[in-house]
Amino acid sequence: MSFNKLGLSAPILKAIEDRGYTEPSPIQAQAIPPILEGLDVMAAAQTGTGKTAGFTLPLLELLSHGENAQSNQVRALVLTPTRELAAQVAESVKNYGQHLSLKSTVVFGGVKINPQMMALRRGADILIATPGRMMDLYNQKAVRFDKLEILVLDEADRMLDMGFIHDIKKILAILPKKRQNLLFSATFSPEIRQLAKGLVNNPVEISVTPRNATAVSVEQWLHPVDKKRKTELLIKLIADGRWDQALVFSRTKHGANKITKTLEDAGIRSSAIHGNKSQGARTRALADFKEGRIRILVATDIAARGLDIEQLPHVVNFDLPDVAEDYVHRIGRTGRAGATGKAISLVAADELDLLRAIERLTQKLIERRYEDDFMPTHMLPDTTLDNRPIKKNNPKRPNNPGAPRQGNSARTGNSPKQGNGQARQGNGPNSGNRRPADRGNAPAKADVTQGQGLRSKPLAPARRNRKPTQD
Repeated sequence: MSFNKLGLSAPILKAIEDRGYTEPSPIQAQAIPPILEGLDVMAAAQTGTGKTAGFTLPLLELLSHGENAQSNQVRALVLTPTRELAAQVAESVKNYGQHLSLKSTVVFGGVKINPQMMALRRGADILIATPGRMMDLYNQKAVRFDKLEILVLDEADRMLDMGFIHDIKKILAILPKKRQNLLFSATFSPEIRQLAKGLVNNPVEISVTPRNATAVSVEQWLHPVDKKRKTELLIKLIADGRWDQALVFSRTKHGANKITKTLEDAGIRSSAIHGNKSQGARTRALADFKEGRIRILVATDIAARGLDIEQLPHVVNFDLPDVAEDYVHRIGRTGRAGATGKAISLVAADELDLLRAIERLTQKLIERRYEDDFMPTHMLPDTTLDNRPIKKNNPKRPNNPGAPRQGNSARTGNSPKQGNGQARQGNGPNSGNRRPADRGNAPAKADVTQGQGLRSKPLAPARRNRKPTQD
């Protein structure tokens, strides 16, 4: 099948051709026709399947046939959980809409709000936003939705994980009842279906990848190695493999900075991206990486669902993630759009439980490769596949089921904390004055500031009252 058969107009087809694409991915082929028919759609697709174009292409087509948005009005609203993802969607809209006269604007926290208010004065046919900043703009009467035609929830499962359900309900309450609704998610979990009940009407359901499956185009293996020698092994792998580019995931901000410094000292151009970096610094680092000015981008899980880098050859899990599902999203950064990629994990003996959780989730044992000069002193025990059903576990969820999972301010664009003491990224809701305890340097957009000096108790009372840093 070609894009010509999907009902897209010549200007959009020209933009697709300019990007070098000839055939739609499965999610695009299945999602575009019903969206163009004006139907509500629920689509489940993993990272790297082309889902962003799956809704931006028909969105542009539908909006191109109407009148442009007037001052402060919005015709289509795309909600995303993180700033990085918002920026990526905005880039997709810009690229595929380059031959159209539509106006688009992207807004998120962490940057000044006044320029965003000024941009909205001219109206936006498409507004891409994180929930917190969008509510800020609405409360300041900078944006109106009287003429809204289409609502898109991108990475809906991620938004629920991050505690955005209350912001989403507030947003739905201010939107016109008559509109087209598009919900994109990695899975159709029970929580997603519950959200869908109040959002979509008789939706067309599309699912192109099994839940928690890793892409077949990604070759995966791990290197057992002592923790203190991980960076040394990483440098060897980069040198021996002559890697031009690699995305390296660290569990903590401090770890990301340390890895970056060591790589730079070894003559390998590198940069770090995490919650303590300003939005400008993160944008520059990503741009430098995409344009080849740096070889290695070291990131916390802030980037797990936000980065869109074509033909990324290597993803390295310097640390295994605390949440097994994040492994799937991490390695989904490579092997995209039909390309092949490699996902390498450096695993120490104390990460055995994390490894077991990943293998249980994906139902696949990860191949082990040993480097002669890096045989671990503390051996990583063998694993076997656990076929027992996985029960959902939310140990940190508040007792009040109606409250958000974590506290933080929507105005700052910061995320609440999640799950195993791990902060999530994005623009989080305001859930009151209670603040999450800091268990360390979690990989997230709104990371808690690293404490100074040693501490004997990870959850000392004094740290419970410390506020997270502004991201």
